[in-house]
Amino acid sequence: MSRFSEVKNLVMSLEGDFEKFYDKGNQAAGTRVRKGMQDLKNLAQEIRTEVQDKKNAE
Repeated sequence: MSRFSEVKNLVMSLEGDFEKFYDKGNQAAGTRVRKGMQDLKNLAQEIRTEVQDKKNAE
């Protein structure tokens, strides 16, 4: 479950930047959102690989 916590923490850490970008139009916050979403994508791919490896090992 620690991997799930990593995903949750990453998403929650982006909340402020999402608000700044969408509600206030802060362009720098948009850049941080894009970086955070890329990190989320990479984390998701790592988790998918782990799950697949574990499934195939059984």
